[in-house]
Amino acid sequence: MPKLRGEAFWRETLRSAHYVVAPMVDQSELAWRLLSRRHGAQLCYTPMLHAQVFLRDANYRRENLYGEACAEDRPLIVQFCANDPEVFVQAALLAQDYCDAIDLNLGCPQMIAKRGHYGAFLQEEWDLLQRMILLANEKLSVPITCKIRVFPEIDKTVKYAQMLEKAGCQLLTVHGRTKEQKGPLAGVASWEHIQAVRKAVSIPVFANGNIQCLSDVEECIRKTGVHGVMSAEGNLHNPALFEGRNPLVWEMAEEYLEIVQKYPCPLSYVRAHLFKLWHHTLQVYQQLREELAKVKTLEGILDVNRELKLRCQEEIANQKEGEKPKEGLPFFHWICQPYIRPGPKERCKENGASEAEKGVRGKRALEEEEDGNSELLSKNKQKKKLRNPNKSFDPSLKPKYAKCDQCGNPKGNKCVFNMCRGCCKKRAFRETADCPGHGLLFKTKYEKSLSWQSSQRVVQNPEMSRRGGVDVGEAA
Repeated sequence: MPKLRGEAFWRETLRSAHYVVAPMVDQSELAWRLLSRRHGAQLCYTPMLHAQVFLRDANYRRENLYGEACAEDRPLIVQFCANDPEVFVQAALLAQDYCDAIDLNLGCPQMIAKRGHYGAFLQEEWDLLQRMILLANEKLSVPITCKIRVFPEIDKTVKYAQMLEKAGCQLLTVHGRTKEQKGPLAGVASWEHIQAVRKAVSIPVFANGNIQCLSDVEECIRKTGVHGVMSAEGNLHNPALFEGRNPLVWEMAEEYLEIVQKYPCPLSYVRAHLFKLWHHTLQVYQQLREELAKVKTLEGILDVNRELKLRCQEEIANQKEGEKPKEGLPFFHWICQPYIRPGPKERCKENGASEAEKGVRGKRALEEEEDGNSELLSKNKQKKKLRNPNKSFDPSLKPKYAKCDQCGNPKGNKCVFNMCRGCCKKRAFRETADCPGHGLLFKTKYEKSLSWQSSQRVVQNPEMSRRGGVDVGEAA
């Protein structure tokens, strides 16, 4: 069948989906997608998959896509992160029979994306993106879509979207924040940027950002004119968001755990979902929060979930007439509701220090560490510091290593080729050379082999002469 494009693809293949569950790393697995679909979601994305790993690792393919076939789980879009056209397309070819479209992640703003050079950190490399989408559009039997973040300038964002459309993108999801807007610095997403993109392109557009309830979805569609609205955080805290309901938390938690028993997933995914669903309740029952963090089996998670339910039911039974929710929440903590992430000022106040004293710190301090501010350490590094108070994470104090002439990795200090061990081994083998610094003795071993073969010939020749003489004598 011919590949559907643009509006026809959205209308026929995606069934005119308006309510979309975002691709979320380790959070939009099959069990969660099924729960979301039962409560109003019309289209789901897989978690972001790493194209290179997907291409080389059969277990990764089976765990993240091949082993999850389910008739209820359609329409489905598989999202990849990649920075190489060939790798991206080869991975997509392996996935295309299990989905309705392939999405290229151009929106991830996290430090892991910066280090891996993918996601939002490709948004300045327009030539590379054009090649990736052109090749995918040519080779794949399913449409190619993209999820992007905006630039601060609306004009540049519009040109960016038009470039992707021209390259062959058939649907565009626009997250109305820049790559710098994340964690406590996320702020409000710009629907103005999304509206400008929607007017400038002819392909379908999904909006992402500022979605906490169904009224937000309706307002976003009305203001921007988009075809659909995608939710991530809002969906995690209330999977019935697209139904316009705020159910009891334990109803959603029990239904999700029931699906997990049928379609298993890693325990870390399950625990993370319960932390989101029970977020407000776990602020009240801190001991159960610790138990949920430590539990190592699904049965243990089920026990914690039951205990949380009982605590909430007891609280409801003892509730006084006219009592209102605490902590400024719109609903009582046992009801699914959005979580408003505190900004940097609020976070500093919660920690009992001013912004000037602590500095603006996000969810992770890795970026600040890389910029040279070694006082802001991640939790893992804080633990290492407790074990070894003299340990320093200051980048300026790290030893400087000379780089391999071939690949840029640290070279061996005594390598005769000025290379790392891997590159040195290849060259020494190719040239039959020695590198004592890396303990590679190809030349020496080859010369020993020749010497041994020569000595064997010398030993064998007298024996052959002697045998020849005996034979002649006996014949006489």
